[in-house]
Amino acid sequence: MGGARVNADDRRFAVLRAIVADYVATQEPVGSKALVDRHNLAVSSATIRNDMAVLEEDGYIAQPHTSAGRVPTDKGYRLFVDRLSQVKPMSVGERRAIQQFLAEGVDLEDVLRRSVRLLAQITRQVAVVQYPTLARARVRHIEVVPVGGERLLLVVITDAGRVEQRLVETSVPVTDDAVGTVRTLLASRVVGRQMSDAAVTLADLADSSPAEHREVLRDVCAVLQDALVDHPEERLMLSGTSNITGAWADQPATLRGVLEALDEQVTLLKLLAALETPDVLRVSIGEENADANLASSALVSAGYGSGEVLMGGLAVVGPTRMDYPGTMAAVRAVARYVGEIVAGR
Repeated sequence: MGGARVNADDRRFAVLRAIVADYVATQEPVGSKALVDRHNLAVSSATIRNDMAVLEEDGYIAQPHTSAGRVPTDKGYRLFVDRLSQVKPMSVGERRAIQQFLAEGVDLEDVLRRSVRLLAQITRQVAVVQYPTLARARVRHIEVVPVGGERLLLVVITDAGRVEQRLVETSVPVTDDAVGTVRTLLASRVVGRQMSDAAVTLADLADSSPAEHREVLRDVCAVLQDALVDHPEERLMLSGTSNITGAWADQPATLRGVLEALDEQVTLLKLLAALETPDVLRVSIGEENADANLASSALVSAGYGSGEVLMGGLAVVGPTRMDYPGTMAAVRAVARYVGEIVAGR
């Protein structure tokens, strides 16, 4: 009896999987006849109709008012995603093409721009990438460049390859001796530290420095502390917003909300902030998204970084009726290569 139950559950899941596949492909509600015609489910159409009735009763599929067919619900998509025992990897050729395209990026900004554009093209949805968050980054190098009279240029380079530049207007003329002292003191206090720690160590630097350079150091530290603190508004890059009208073509009422959510970015930042380690895929579907504007959307996200160190995240936003296996494979592959490239720079 137990075996029959398992078989019935597996068979119903096969029916659900077929409904998901057909609905994603056609955007039309799926009837039992279409399932019999298109899928080798090896059971009678009466059994399929019965399975569909059970799936509907359990809340995995629903009947739109105007149609005899059925569509998957958020709960149905969730079961489908949870039971993808493994995401089919992309082919060797596809992976090589992704790796090569991203490796051609001239700097961090270009790598991120390429990654998000590529994801949008592969998935035909909206893609989002987060700049490496500064709080987790370490200062690899700091340069102090005199630019005449009472001005200095500070250049901070992080281990993620991010470059922050700040101009300092000093209250006193800057001597070569002062530049050397500032450079040495900053290197000893800041290089090798996480950005957030580095900002804290600057708090008393001016007071403990030689009196003749104190004024310059105060000016430098004030500007540098601001550069070392994370600025969330700089964090996201989007691509593929032109795909929205096509992706949500059958749900025009939701378009405005999706655009609003993408524009405000708060929900996306929260979603990416919830990622804890690189290479773990997260899928949030429909009502699982806290933002009502994304109640008819699905978000597939993954972190990128080096080893266990998370540097940032990327995601694809599409309608709940998306190609989950393909999108998940693309997000994972791109996240992996972005991590490798950013960590290697």
